[in-house]
Amino acid sequence: MDKATPDLGEQSEVEVFGARVHNLKNIDVSFPRNKLVVITGLSGSGKSSLAFDTIYAEGQRRYMETFSAYSRQFLGGMERPDVDKISGLSPVIAIEQKTTSKNPRSTVGTITEIYDFMRLLFARIGEAYSYVTGEKMERMSEEQMYKNVLEKFDGKAINILAPVVKGRKGHYRELFEQIRKQGFLKVRVDGEILDLAPKMQVDRYKIHDIEMVIDRLIVTEADKKRLYTSIQTALKTAKGIIKISDQDNNEFFFSKYLMDPVSGISYDEPQPNTFSFNSPYGACTKCSGLGYVFEIDTNAIIPNPKLSIVQGGLAPLGEYRETWMFHILKALSKKFNFSLSTPIEKLGEDIVNIILNGAEDIITVPVEYNKWNVQNYQITFDGIIKMLEEQTEKRGEEATDDLENYRVLRTCPDCSGARLKKESLHFKVNEKNIFDLASLDISKLAEWFKGLEERLNERQNVIAKEILKEIRSRIGFLMDVGLNYLTLDRTAKTLSGGEAQRIRLATQIGSQLVNVLYILDEPSIGLHQRDNARLISALKNLRDIGNSVLVVEHDKDMILEADYVIDMGPAAGVHGGEVVSAGHPKDFAKANTLTNDYISGAKQITVPGKRREGTGQSLILRNATGNNLKNVTLEIPLGKFISVTGVSGSGKSSL
Repeated sequence: MDKATPDLGEQSEVEVFGARVHNLKNIDVSFPRNKLVVITGLSGSGKSSLAFDTIYAEGQRRYMETFSAYSRQFLGGMERPDVDKISGLSPVIAIEQKTTSKNPRSTVGTITEIYDFMRLLFARIGEAYSYVTGEKMERMSEEQMYKNVLEKFDGKAINILAPVVKGRKGHYRELFEQIRKQGFLKVRVDGEILDLAPKMQVDRYKIHDIEMVIDRLIVTEADKKRLYTSIQTALKTAKGIIKISDQDNNEFFFSKYLMDPVSGISYDEPQPNTFSFNSPYGACTKCSGLGYVFEIDTNAIIPNPKLSIVQGGLAPLGEYRETWMFHILKALSKKFNFSLSTPIEKLGEDIVNIILNGAEDIITVPVEYNKWNVQNYQITFDGIIKMLEEQTEKRGEEATDDLENYRVLRTCPDCSGARLKKESLHFKVNEKNIFDLASLDISKLAEWFKGLEERLNERQNVIAKEILKEIRSRIGFLMDVGLNYLTLDRTAKTLSGGEAQRIRLATQIGSQLVNVLYILDEPSIGLHQRDNARLISALKNLRDIGNSVLVVEHDKDMILEADYVIDMGPAAGVHGGEVVSAGHPKDFAKANTLTNDYISGAKQITVPGKRREGTGQSLILRNATGNNLKNVTLEIPLGKFISVTGVSGSGKSSL
């Protein structure tokens, strides 16, 4: 290569001159643009130093230099790699082997944006169902309500009601006075119709339902105008909701918004954030959208029930001493007639429940400060579990470390791990809610979306057309890189490095960028040979749309399928850092290098004839259920070299 080669955007090669990063020995190397190029060689021979620490680092530095001096002061400087010159360099994107995110809110669905498009789909064409009755939610115009009431209650006496209070405490004196001043004569309180009177109020400590009685009439053709006017008044008063009760005490709700006509519950109009577990509008209120909660483990509080409370049977308290908590327990023992010296297992289930969860009874706790000063305190005891929870809330992270032994991670009891509010989970498309789809593996999800248009109505099809196109293309990219076994709700922190890299690769393919140099770090790692061809095809697809793809790789199939191969060596560390071979795979096959010796079969890894005997002991794993593991019990002999293998997604990393 000639170092005077002009650095033109149209040149056909990327050329590196005088690279000296880490163990690279002032090397000159070039490779064709818009091709699939593999850098191979021994571990430590300088592959990553060339690909990432030289080429990628220079690409990033040049990108940073496009920012103003003012912007760069916030971004931090990037050191120039130790290289004389790199020409023909396109914008560079590195897809490395590292876990995408440790954030528990980051999932396969959010990284690939498939879940974002699904949120949009459900917000636009999802059908709402009641979480109380399971009935489809309805919304009606004034005209539809009017016709419905005429047909359903023809000839019947009805009350037209405007709900103003639903399931809330209070005396509502001001509300009743306000209604009376508006000219209304009656209200219905907790199902009973009452005459409005001055200074009227209800029990402030009880939960009430209050409805204004807008009109009482018999539904006939002659009273159509009166009926329509009353419905309009009720809708205006109750902000879009009316309630009809008939002479047989049947009750029906009508609403301009999504409402269950039987139970009267209503939903807000769905928006994309209604289905986001990262938004307060969609996240389950119990677990805040995480899908799990930390709970106090009673078995950890009482690890040895043979001990008494005095002996330290309650682990968080330890052995008996003169503290406020033990004063409370002494008072509790007198109140409920048990001894602190009795083994906990003999106290009885009711007493243990009181100790753990508290009691509503008021207890007197005497505290002796000295002979002449004994104070009695009247308290209610909330239990040891409540005490630990309060300590966690008050002391934050400091308490979390101290109390870690007493906490256990459990699936959220409210959302059952779905992360979303119950309202969000009752919007469905073709009888599936968004969590049902997010928990399907990618191959089954692709099958569900296939031909979905045939199962939608005309209006839904018009709205969903472009959204479905985006979802299907992204699902296809994940399948192309061999990730058809993952689910969209799989958290990013549980992915292996290879899986995380292939997800980022699928995302880049979906972005459809061109004239970019992609650098990948062993994308085939952890991938079964069965899925290798699909990965190579995906990389070629990235190349064919107009990009250069540079792959650091040891895989034989990848090397032989490449357009150009660079072999680093001849050995590792100080004995490496040189280009020992560069060219088309056919030329590489003729090269006299250690890598080629193993690819050609001239050298092989010797299979030992004798195996290690081991220690005779075993590590036993019982009932493992993480990710896709199905209650696995496994015995692993110790003192031996153990290999865990299987197709991609079979559960190796999970195990």
